[in-house]
Amino acid sequence: MDGLDMQNVRLGEDGKAVVILDQSLLPGETRYIEIRTPEEMYEAIRHLKVRGAPAIGIFAAYCMYVLSVEAATAAMAEPEDSSRSFLKRIRKNGDHLKSSRPTAVNLAWAVDRMVLTAQTALEDLDKKPADPQQGEAGERALSIIPEIMRQEAVKIHEEDMAMCRAIAEHGLTLIEDGDGILTHCNAGPLATSQYGTALGPILLGKERGLDFKVFADETRPLLQGARLTTYELNRAGVDVTLICDNMASMVMKNGWIKACLVGCDRVAANGDTANKIGTSGVAILAKHYGIPFYVLGPSSTVDLDCPTGDDIPIELRDPDEIREKFYSRPMAPEGVGCYNPAFDVTDSSLITAIVTEQGICRPPFHESLGEAVARAERQKKGMR
Repeated sequence: MDGLDMQNVRLGEDGKAVVILDQSLLPGETRYIEIRTPEEMYEAIRHLKVRGAPAIGIFAAYCMYVLSVEAATAAMAEPEDSSRSFLKRIRKNGDHLKSSRPTAVNLAWAVDRMVLTAQTALEDLDKKPADPQQGEAGERALSIIPEIMRQEAVKIHEEDMAMCRAIAEHGLTLIEDGDGILTHCNAGPLATSQYGTALGPILLGKERGLDFKVFADETRPLLQGARLTTYELNRAGVDVTLICDNMASMVMKNGWIKACLVGCDRVAANGDTANKIGTSGVAILAKHYGIPFYVLGPSSTVDLDCPTGDDIPIELRDPDEIREKFYSRPMAPEGVGCYNPAFDVTDSSLITAIVTEQGICRPPFHESLGEAVARAERQKKGMR
C-alpha cells in the first residue's frame, strides 16, 4: 500500500522551508521542492503544486511557522513594541496566504489557528513575571513563540491523519465489497495527509481485503482525477477505470455505480457543498438514477458562519487552462471567451450524507453538522 506512504507535505530539516511533492508534475514526474519565501508559498497554492483542502491547511500551518522565525528576528530588531510588530507581520503574511485560494475553508482555518496560537502564547507569556537574566520581556517571548507555532503546525498535521482514518472508518460502513464507486476530482492521500477523505474508505477497504470497482472522472480542466486519483488508486492496487466527465451518466445508467464518493473544499451550515467544478452535475445524475451521493471531509471544512452555498466565494481561474493547457497547441480559436470556475456548489438536497471524523451527518444538515462541529470543538478543548 505504498499509495499511503507519500509524504506530500512536511517541514524541511532545517526548519526554514516547507517541503512538498509538486502535484502539478504528477504522474509524469515525482519531484519534491522546498518552499521558503511568502511568494513561493502563495504560488505553490495558487498554481496547485499543493492542493486539496486538508493538505493546503497543513501546508499553510507549516508556512506560518517558517515565516514566524523570520518575523520574530525582524521584530526584535525594531525599536517599537516587538510583540505588536511580530503579530502585525504574522497577520500580514497570513492574509497574503489566505488570498491565494478563497474557496477552500481549511486554508483560512489553519492560518487563523496559527495566528491565534501566536497571540495567545504572547498574552500568556506577558502575564508571567519578568526574569532580568533572560532579557527584555518582548525578546524573551519572541524567542519562544516560533517553537510554540511549530508544535501547533505538527498538531494540525497529526489531527488530519487521525481525522482521515476516522472518516475512512465511517465511510466504509456505507459501501460493500464489490461495489462500483464513482469519484470526482482527487480526495486521496495527496489531497490530505494519509488515507484521504473520499478515497479513504476505498483504501481502507482494500487493506482489509475488500475489492471495489472505481470509476474516476478525469475532472476537467485540470485533470486531477486522471492525473492524481488514478495514480493513487493504481499504486494501491485498486481496480480503477478512468472516464471522461461526460461519461458519468452512461456508467450510472449501465448499473455499474452503487455509490458516489466525493471530497469537499467548504461545506455551508445548511449542507450545501463546494467541491471541484463538475461535482454538482454528478450529484444531479446520481439523484436521477437513485444512487447515494456522499460527501466526505473533516469537520474543519464545515463553515457554520456561511449560511448557504450562495455565500461561498467561487475561485475563477486562468482561461488558458481551458484553451491550451495539456495540449501541444491551443484547442480553441484565439480570443474566444472562456469561463473557468474552479468549483461549483452541490445543493444539500442532492446529498445523501456528509461524512466527517465525528460520524455520518444526515439531513437536516444544519442540525447534524452543527452537532459534529460542536463535538470536534469539545474534543479539542479536552486535549488542551
